[in-house]
Formats: sequence, C-alpha cells, structure tokens
Amino acid sequence: MEVIKTAIDGVFIIEPRIFGDARGYFFESFNAKEFAEKTGVHTTFVQDNESMSHYGVLRGLHFQCPPYAQSKLVRVVKGKVLDVAVDIRRGSSTYGQHVAVELSEDNHRQLFLDHGFAHGFAVLSEQVIFQYKCDNFYAPQNEGAIAWDDPDLAIDWQLPQDKVQLSEKDTHHPFLRDIQSPFTL
Repeated sequence: MEVIKTAIDGVFIIEPRIFGDARGYFFESFNAKEFAEKTGVHTTFVQDNESMSHYGVLRGLHFQCPPYAQSKLVRVVKGKVLDVAVDIRRGSSTYGQHVAVELSEDNHRQLFLDHGFAHGFAVLSEQVIFQYKCDNFYAPQNEGAIAWDDPDLAIDWQLPQDKVQLSEKDTHHPFLRDIQSPFTL
C-alpha cells in the first residue's frame, strides 16, 4: 500500500497495490501491521458500515464527540464520490480547512481520517456503495454535525445545488463558527 499525506495532519490517502490479470483483480484492502508502519497510526477498527446511495446524495458533515469519537477508513466499492474531511480540532493550524478526495471503484483509493474531523461525501455516479471502518462504536447521543454548505468552509461538492439530496437531519446543522468543537490539539 502507498500512503499519501494530505495538506492536513491526521488525514491520509491510501492507495492499495492492485494485482490484475485476465480474470480480474485482487488487492488487500486493509492490513493493520502495514497500516501502522506506514502511517504511524495504531488503531483497532471495531465496526464496519456500508451505505448505498444515488447520484446527488450528500451525507455529512458528521462526527462523534468524545468519548465516542471515531477514526474512519473509508472507500468506495461501486461508483464514485467526493469524500471530504474537515479539521474541527481547536488549536490546529488547519482548523476549518478541508481535504476533498475522489474515491471510486476505479481508483480504489481510501481515505483515513483521525479523531477530530467532520466527514461527509457527495455521490457523483449514478449509484455508489460506500464502506467505512470505524475505531469506535456508533453512539447517537454523541453525534455532532456541521452544515454541508457552510460558506466559511467553501467546499465544492461537485454537484449542482438543485441536485443535492439530504436527509431531513442534514438540513438543520449549524455552521462551524456556531459550535464549540469538542476536539483540541
């Protein structure tokens, strides 16, 4: 696997080695030992999730507050998304900045985001199957979120605004400037 550092500490792009031939392809999607050696992150994933969504669906920007904060390793099995991690760690030199990466079934890239990031993705293909590994269990009482269209974040979701489909819950989140982030560096 190749680990690509992003502009924000705590967010990595992971590119697996693909072995292909006339039959198809094979790759190791996760190896804890190699992951720790190459990223310096020692984590134990305890929950795997999968979602299926259609073009225009935007999920996010979500996070879980301590003590149920989650690191995530996310990837696309089918389709294509724009995946976004927003630094919400008070005291970070990159607070309020984001990393946006296209993840697809073709590039097999994965994105790792550590504790202290809000996460979301926009579906750019007709359909997507999205998977993520989490190092803590889902705790609905500790959910937090930021508005996907926060003007201070200036995220280009690569979707026309009239095509964005949100859950009812995702239509009511505050801007980053209006929350007291539970994360500090």
